[in-house]
Amino acid sequence: MRNRKGRHIEMGARNAKILKSLGLCIGACLLFCAGFLMRGNEELMARVGFSAPADDAKNASNTSVDMTEVASRLDEVEHILMAEGLGTYDADASSLAVLDSFLKSTDDAYARYFDAARYAAFVESSAEAYPGVGVFFSEQNGRAFALDVFEGSSAAEAGVRQGDIVVAIDGDRSQAWTATEAINAVQREEGSSVVVTWLRPSTSDGSAGEEFTTTLVCSDYREPNVTTQKIDSVGYIGLKQFTQNSDALVRRAIEQLSSEGASAFVLDLRDNPGGYLTKAVDVASLFVRSGVAVEIETAEAKTTKQVSGETATDAPLVVLINGNTAGAAEVLAAALRDTDRALLAGTTTMGKGSVQVTKPLSFGGALRYTAARYIGPSGSSIDGVGVAPDVTVTVREGASSDNQKDFAVDTAASLVD
Repeated sequence: MRNRKGRHIEMGARNAKILKSLGLCIGACLLFCAGFLMRGNEELMARVGFSAPADDAKNASNTSVDMTEVASRLDEVEHILMAEGLGTYDADASSLAVLDSFLKSTDDAYARYFDAARYAAFVESSAEAYPGVGVFFSEQNGRAFALDVFEGSSAAEAGVRQGDIVVAIDGDRSQAWTATEAINAVQREEGSSVVVTWLRPSTSDGSAGEEFTTTLVCSDYREPNVTTQKIDSVGYIGLKQFTQNSDALVRRAIEQLSSEGASAFVLDLRDNPGGYLTKAVDVASLFVRSGVAVEIETAEAKTTKQVSGETATDAPLVVLINGNTAGAAEVLAAALRDTDRALLAGTTTMGKGSVQVTKPLSFGGALRYTAARYIGPSGSSIDGVGVAPDVTVTVREGASSDNQKDFAVDTAASLVD
């Protein structure tokens, strides 16, 4: 009896120590969420086009009450386990499980906790531009998916299609993969292979579908960010994403097509996942002479971004959008629509009108959360709603040509005085 009692005391002490560590982790998380939810990394906030909000006590009393209640419940469970439980616990694993469940209970689909190892992979960047697998990744509701599959790539040969969701990379399916993690994970030396498991969704929300696994070879697959074409009197400009030189490339395309006789334009933002907000405003400035391009809403304030006034053309404009048009691309579409500068054609955009920031935590790892939302010049919400077209044009299955593009070109031509 004495030995059994001694073992019980020893196990209780060990559990108490582990649970105390877990309690500290949970407490730090709750304090962080209470005090810093909706505050972000200044460098990243500036990169996407707005300043990090100053700390204040907005809604602090309500948040404090909520966090106190959660902490009280966790404390009760901890005391029961310390007094009566016989199980052993791992503080890191328990923290990950608790934080994951806590963030899933919020209404922020992009909120996520990265443990130390996952955070290191998330922020990993290399001076070298390693090849990928021929997939252009985007993200919806915190999950990476194939937005585009390059023709002739390893992914295309393996049967990967647009819309396939990343489930696991090299067998790791411990957490949902973000677009940034997926991009970092598949960028390897030329000739290297990577095993990616995909979900081909059978439902619109991607909650069900068929899984399949591919072994993909890394190679240097590249596609131009801006493509142009002159179709009779219409200049067609396709923009893949908003990079640091997108505005310069679009301006050059407008000037070149105008010199060739284009008197109207089509700007194709279909399958554009966004990118730099500042560059979306700069592209809007090529078409809009004055006014607000976007309103940015944070927990503390609302700010606006104005166009520069340095336009490149006043010619009629039609903008193509679809369900994969997201982020900064939605901002541009809303700006051109709300200022009556362009006619929008296609289908409603993704509704990803928000900004996520990632903030390191004191106890290790980092928290990613939504810090701002975009609002169109007319006051229309983008996040969770999307930007609706003026004219709905769906993809016609089995058509020999791009019927959405054909409609946009014909409409642009008809708008010429």
